[in-house]
Amino acid sequence: MNTLSINPADIPMPKVHEYLLSAIAPRPIAFVSTIDETGVANLAPFSFFNVFGSNPPTLIFSPARSGRTGATKNTHDNVLSIKECVINIAHYDMLHQMNLAAGMYEKGVDEFEKSGLTPEPSLLVKPPRVKECYVQFECEVKQVIETGTGGGAGNLIICEVKMIHINEKVLNEEGSIDPIKMNYIARLGKQLWCRIGEENIITVPGFKMANELGMGWNALPEHIIHSPYLSANDVALLASLPGLPNAEAIEEIKAADFVQELFEEHKNDTSSLTKAIHQRAKVEIERGSLELGLKLLMID
Repeated sequence: MNTLSINPADIPMPKVHEYLLSAIAPRPIAFVSTIDETGVANLAPFSFFNVFGSNPPTLIFSPARSGRTGATKNTHDNVLSIKECVINIAHYDMLHQMNLAAGMYEKGVDEFEKSGLTPEPSLLVKPPRVKECYVQFECEVKQVIETGTGGGAGNLIICEVKMIHINEKVLNEEGSIDPIKMNYIARLGKQLWCRIGEENIITVPGFKMANELGMGWNALPEHIIHSPYLSANDVALLASLPGLPNAEAIEEIKAADFVQELFEEHKNDTSSLTKAIHQRAKVEIERGSLELGLKLLMID
């Protein structure tokens, strides 16, 4: 398979922009409300956005300069004069209203009015919240880092969360935010978006937290690493286990009825037996029975 290697300096900026937005996806949306020095509200969505710390709670978004003119956006200009904003989390049922607010209106135009969304007074900051959003973060703008002055240059707006508002309708019984109820939307490349629904949310068996160390890929026998019947994800799941089974555990699984049946069925064909054991191990791995799958693969 060929690889296309590109120096961003060698291609037009719009093409760089396209590659970045198509590759780094999906991106959550910061639906940001600000006010200007006269008190007029501004509302705009930005997909250059994420959370970067919890103590203090820190969110960063970037209203990049216009790729055509190099001009800064009203949101950027507003936070330089009034160092506050609200980062609202948009959802699917307001997608097209959010799109209305994304228009390049003149300074002083209130996008709440243009989009039909409802401004709701904040508790600690001057800009209003978007009532229709299920989660809203009132923020103090701590720093603005301008990465350049040309078209497409980013402006990192570093925000400290001072107040969090959560609509109780999106909470589950444990009091946590339910991703299905949030009805998330996220940006892909060009005019492509995604909607995060129940069918897109998965539970990953064997997924490790950072402080839960597995034995690692390099601790597995070569015949497991290079098995033609296992995917790289299968092998990685096995590598997430704390260690290899001991000889007693292997002999115990070897004596199991279903394994003996495999031996009997394929007693005259070693390669066929190996394939059957590896395929059964894969089934166990996909069920989440990682220890059993590894024991099967360790049978002589």
